[in-house]
Amino acid sequence: MQETWTGTVWFIEGDISDCFGSTDHEILMRILGEKIRDNRFLRLIRNMLNAGYMEDWQYHESLSGTPQGGVVSPVLSNIYLHKFDEFVERELIPQHTRGNSRKVNREYSRLARRRQDARRREDRAGARELARQMRTIPYGDPTDPGYRRLRYLRYADDHILGFIGPKAEAEQIKAKLATFLRETLALELNQSKTLITHARTRAARFLGYEITVQDCDTKLTNGCRSANGGIALRVPLDVIRATCAPYRRRGKPWHRPQLQNLPDYDIVRTYGAEYGGIVNYYRLAQDVWRFGALRWNAETSLLKTLAAKHDSSVSKTAARYKAKVVTGHGLRTCFEARIQRAGKPELVARFGGIPLTRDRRAVIRDPAADSPPRRRNGGVRRLAELHVGHTCISTATSTTTAKAAITLRGVVVRGVPGKHLAQVPLTEDQHSPAAHRRGGAARARRRGTRRAQPR
Repeated sequence: MQETWTGTVWFIEGDISDCFGSTDHEILMRILGEKIRDNRFLRLIRNMLNAGYMEDWQYHESLSGTPQGGVVSPVLSNIYLHKFDEFVERELIPQHTRGNSRKVNREYSRLARRRQDARRREDRAGARELARQMRTIPYGDPTDPGYRRLRYLRYADDHILGFIGPKAEAEQIKAKLATFLRETLALELNQSKTLITHARTRAARFLGYEITVQDCDTKLTNGCRSANGGIALRVPLDVIRATCAPYRRRGKPWHRPQLQNLPDYDIVRTYGAEYGGIVNYYRLAQDVWRFGALRWNAETSLLKTLAAKHDSSVSKTAARYKAKVVTGHGLRTCFEARIQRAGKPELVARFGGIPLTRDRRAVIRDPAADSPPRRRNGGVRRLAELHVGHTCISTATSTTTAKAAITLRGVVVRGVPGKHLAQVPLTEDQHSPAAHRRGGAARARRRGTRRAQPR
């Protein structure tokens, strides 16, 4: 958007009302059937769509929409809205895109000729004044009827279009979008959120960013206006206020009592994840420096929480956890909590250390999810450490009647998971099926004897 939407005049912000809940099942199955020929798979998708849901222990049929919270719902919604993408790209954009470039503004050309004449007369003061006047008017004709541009971007059910042309034509584009959604996909545009915004005087909202077109005649690079017409991504002020609110109480940063009983590592990691997630998402914004207010509020709340836990002062706590981290912009101050582990790298939780500067090539990456702990008993670990000849492993548990036999390099190990295992060498005849049957009968007799004993 920042590279290709230069010169946009109108933003058409679109939002589909209840997109996930209003998806028509028949239309979706017809779209899937255009590419998929496997009827069993299509029948599986249809059964999933018609499975219904439970609410307050009451069953409700799902007559429309995709399963809320289902992992396949975003995929199905994107497939459903692919028809909308094709309509915009194949019909609307070709209809409202024409001309290679704008005509040159006549007033700009007249001033340019006068400046050349002043230079030939060596009238430097007059040439500078004419150049200043030229920077106050556009080079191209903003009302050129032979030049139109329409650009489109969608994420889930939110979409935005950038249009270069008159507002009346932008209204026609909005009406065509609503008509196609209603007649082809049985969806409705949210009229309160579908807006036509003037790009230079107001900002559009898309994916949490404020999007506007810059207009500054005094920003010069090599004598040319470098900011005019460029797309600017900005941080909404209400986002900064909303992100600072959880760390404030009674008009100032406050400690968080619900975190005081956690280890220091978990406290710092929680604050660092919250702060880093927000700042990294808005690294594309030109005014990401505004999150300095969030950093101060979160940092003060972190230090007060740690100080309240250790019954110390904020200044002593800051000196205890302060550290330096190397970034692409030099050293940055942060706060760290470490956990030493024998034979393993130490765990480090860090808050801060993120430069609040714009990164044009920032990429949003979700942190890797912590793998759930694997439930393993001590017997499996000890068996993996055995390095002897051929064995047969037989494991029996007290909670099940199933018996399993595993061949693993030459020792017989009998026991219950979690208890000490005994190693018993096997002879050749003990590998036979008859030996296993005799062993099973003996165990059955022992269990019967134990049951017959009086308590």
